[in-house]
Amino acid sequence: MASTPYRPPANRGLSLLYLSEQLIVVDKPSGLLSVPGRGAGKEDCLSRRVQAEFPDAMIVHRLDMGTSGIVVMGRGAKAQRELSILFQERKVRKRYQALVDGHWTAAAAGEIKLPISVDLTNHPKQKVDHATGRPSLTRYRVLDSGASCAVSRIELEPITGRSHQLRVHMEAMGHPILGDDFYGTPASCAKAERLMLHACQIELGHPETGAPLRVDCPPPF
Repeated sequence: MASTPYRPPANRGLSLLYLSEQLIVVDKPSGLLSVPGRGAGKEDCLSRRVQAEFPDAMIVHRLDMGTSGIVVMGRGAKAQRELSILFQERKVRKRYQALVDGHWTAAAAGEIKLPISVDLTNHPKQKVDHATGRPSLTRYRVLDSGASCAVSRIELEPITGRSHQLRVHMEAMGHPILGDDFYGTPASCAKAERLMLHACQIELGHPETGAPLRVDCPPPF
């Protein structure tokens, strides 16, 4: 698959969702890398934009370049380490919204349990692989089945954290995410100018107090 030139969105300032002495929660725009990419011309990214204003900010997790929405960063090594443990131990609850191709006719809510592995012939693309794939679980809830416009709105909750998990699972269900040039069809890609996937909610324990913290970020689509 031919790569397209990296053209990050203009830097119009940070969209801060939460700020404390321990962590920063920011809304990442679609089209921006979470961390610097490999090769020249891919230095501009969310982590560097945040660090330009908050030098102690350290990345904890990432979103795909095309995905927009909530990203959490720790302030300093101690906060980053504590937050990373929460993610590793699956003590962070994340919800996404996606616009997917087609009228959703399956159950209005449920689980997708399809193992995922890397597609060795087309890295970094992933694929459902029942022989060697790692167990992967996504919970979903239909918000709009798309009966009138053949575009459905789905809430997605990844329980596991495989690369491209939500995108692969939506493709496997026969409803690729709009604008997904990796896993979509020419028709589904033509329906949107960006990947229509947005991290809209996160719940975790505050790294300093342990108190529950929930941050919401409504999708821009």
